[in-house]
This record gives sequence, C-alpha cells and structure tokens, in this order.
Amino acid sequence: MIAPQMLRGLWTYRGFVFGSVKREFQAKYMNAMLGALWSLLSPLAMIVVYTVIFSEVMHNKLPGADADARFAYSIYLCAGILTWGLFAEIIARAQNMFIEQANLIKKISFPRICLPLIVVLNALVNFGIIFGLFTLFLLASGSFPGLVFLALIPVLLIQLLLALGIGMIAGVLNVFFRDVGQFVTIAMQFWFWFTPVVYPVTILPPEVRALLGWNPMARLVLAYQEILVKGMAPDWTSLLPVLALALLLCMLGLRLFRRRAGEMVDEL
Repeated sequence: MIAPQMLRGLWTYRGFVFGSVKREFQAKYMNAMLGALWSLLSPLAMIVVYTVIFSEVMHNKLPGADADARFAYSIYLCAGILTWGLFAEIIARAQNMFIEQANLIKKISFPRICLPLIVVLNALVNFGIIFGLFTLFLLASGSFPGLVFLALIPVLLIQLLLALGIGMIAGVLNVFFRDVGQFVTIAMQFWFWFTPVVYPVTILPPEVRALLGWNPMARLVLAYQEILVKGMAPDWTSLLPVLALALLLCMLGLRLFRRRAGEMVDEL
C-alpha cells in the first residue's frame, strides 16, 4: 500500500516530523501563563462537567447498564465524544494540510507524505492527554474494565486508518476544489448525529438502527463503548468491513496523492 520510497522518506525525515509535532504543541501554549498545564486543565474540566451534569444533576441511566453503575452514562459519553473528537480532528486538519503548508511546500524539499503523518501525530498527542486523564478517572471511580482495555488498541488503529484515508482524499481534492473543505465540514456535523455518541442506540427505531450498519464510525464507537462501559470485547467481525473500507480509502488517498503531488505545487 505504501511504496518503499515513501517509507524511506518518512524514516529519513523523522526528525522533521517529530520536530513539527513538538513545535505545534509548544506554539499552542507558548503565550499562556499556565503553559502546557492548559492541555491538562481543559480536558479535565470537560470530564468533570460530563460526570457532574450527566451522573449527578440529570441522573441519566444508561439502558442495559448496571443500576449501581453511577458513572455509566458519563463513561458512555466520554467513550464516544473523545474518540469522535480524534476522528474529527484528523479529518479537519488533513483536509487543509496542503493549503496551510503551501509556503513550506514551495520553499522546502521534503516528502509531502510527512504532512498526513504530522497531522495524525498531533491529534494523537492531544487525544493521549485527554484519554490518559479519562483512564485515571476510570481507575479512581472503580470503573476500569480490566485487561479488555487493551482491545482499544486495534479499534484505535482501525479508526486512525479510516480518518487518514478520508483526510488524505479530502486534503488533495481541497487543493483543486476548495468547496470540498466546506462540504466535508458540513458532512461531519450530520455524521456526528448519525453516530450513537450522545444517545444510546437502543432509543432508535429498528429501521433506523439497521441503517447504522452502513456507518463505519457507528461500529467503531459502539466497540469503544462495549469495552469501556460493559467491559466486554467488541464484535470483531463487525469491524472487519470497517478495516477493509479504511485500507481501501488509504490506498485511494495514496494513489490520488502520488498522481497529483506535482500539480498541487502549481495549484498552491
């Protein structure tokens, strides 16, 4: 799927990739009095809000969850919102990555395939911080699912491939057709509400629930929720079509990128 020369280019320019990730993280908090501490305070505040509002004030009960599971709905929300946030951030950044780095692309010779990797790594840094705090919350509240927690790794990898494939295709097309970025932004809003992130799938009518099978992110989010809320391994067979789609989109994205890389420089 990835040509050997691309892999060699990524390895040769690994310092450029990690340096770019480090600079972006530092630039985000450079002029803030609390600096990088904000990277902890902001997600911590979000987790606290979800916990207080949905577990204490609204007393939401998650269908199918143990009646004694005080934080079940909060964990359900965080499992969906945090992972959707990672997915949405990668696509949002990837669709503009070539346009935003136009000056760099024109002035410096480097493998352009580094840019999607930088986008993914930046999103993973942000996700790692907030999900690390969420994991501490699971431990402190006695809601940690145990060894099945490791099942998150393959689910996360599938999600990253899916986001990267969509992001690369949108990123290349957005260079030539600027309406693509606007369309993707609107489509992501509809996609969010067609995914059981803030509502349980059980509240949907059977005919609508059947349509969720065509939504790859619904399958991924449900897998996260199975692991984190119920402490169960997900249905791996339901994720195989998502993996196939993710690999197909990545191959299409790489093919489109390699064919249009030269033209992109002129267009930018």
